[in-house]
Order: sequence, then C-alpha cells, then structure tokens
Amino acid sequence: MQALIVTSHPAAESLTQAVARQIEAGIRSVPGQAAERADLAAEGFDPRYTAADHAQFQRRGPTPDDVRAEQRRLDRADMLVLVYPVYWWAMPGLMKGWIDRVFTQGWAYDEKPDGGIEKRLGRLSVQLVALGGADQGTYARHGYDTAMRAQIEHGIFGYCGAPVVGADFLLHTDAAGREQALKRGFAIGAGLQQAVPAT
Repeated sequence: MQALIVTSHPAAESLTQAVARQIEAGIRSVPGQAAERADLAAEGFDPRYTAADHAQFQRRGPTPDDVRAEQRRLDRADMLVLVYPVYWWAMPGLMKGWIDRVFTQGWAYDEKPDGGIEKRLGRLSVQLVALGGADQGTYARHGYDTAMRAQIEHGIFGYCGAPVVGADFLLHTDAAGREQALKRGFAIGAGLQQAVPAT
C-alpha cells in the first residue's frame, strides 16, 4: 500500500501535524507499506480556484501545472489520508481549496453526454482524520458528525467513487486527550492496510 497523507495546518508543532506524523509512523511500521506526506501550508499550495481552473472544468483550457503535480502525487497512491483541524465545523479553506482544484472533471470524475457521472477514483481509498476541541456530545448534538458524512464522504469522495474506509474525530480537551489522539493516529496508520478494499 502507498499512502498519501495530506495535512492542512500552518504550525509544524501543532497536534494536527503531530498526529499526521504518527499516522505515517504507523503506516511505515507494517512491512510493505509506504507513505508520502503533503503539507499544504508548508508547500505553499494555492487554494484559489481561478479562471484557469474554471477553463479546465469547461474543457476550454489545460490543467494548471500545480494541479497536475498534485494529481500525479495522488496517482502514485492507493490510500489518501486527510488530517485536518475542524475550523467552524468544516475542514480548513486550504484543504477545501486543494480538493476544489485537484479533484477535477476528467480526472476524478467525468460527466457523460447522457448526464450521468463516471466515477474515476475507485482505486483510491480514503481515511479522514479530523481534530476538534469540542466533545463528542457537542458534535452529535449539532449534527457535525452527520454533516461530515454528507458533505465529505458522500458529496466529495462518493461523487468520485473513492471509498471512505474510515472517518475519525480526535477530540482533545486536555493533555490526556492529546496523548490519546497521538496513539490513535499511530493505530490508524498501522491498520490502514486491512482497511483497503480487496481488488
């Protein structure tokens, strides 16, 4: 298994980045598994959906070079792991912009002449890891856990045919919670091989 771990947090010392490193360590602890990390903030990925992106969507222009580079990185992987903090009950704008720009028509999906959708990412499994400061009761009471499944699992990856094999909320409110998040990160990484659907 080749995993691509994508993070969106500007601080290298953040819990988000620490959990991503633990997930990578867990992946690498299993023989035959490999991982690559994409730190969108450190790499300076531009999340702005521009006229060039829109022209590509309308099949009137080429795929921008930075988008093509990200697609090539995803083409090397059979597992995508998104690790992100919850900002205003959603993923950060940087990560959403990465999805908006990279998961393009013609690569992630294709619209057929009859109006149907060809889902083109069935080969790419997805693990979601969201870090938040509220407790599970708050997430359930306000419906964010359900909204995540509708917006991200179904709305993005279901549309492209990429199966979501896991969606974890790592909710930390104190030092013990942070330690649990790090342990869970390692366990997620170590268990991903078993989560990949058989082909």
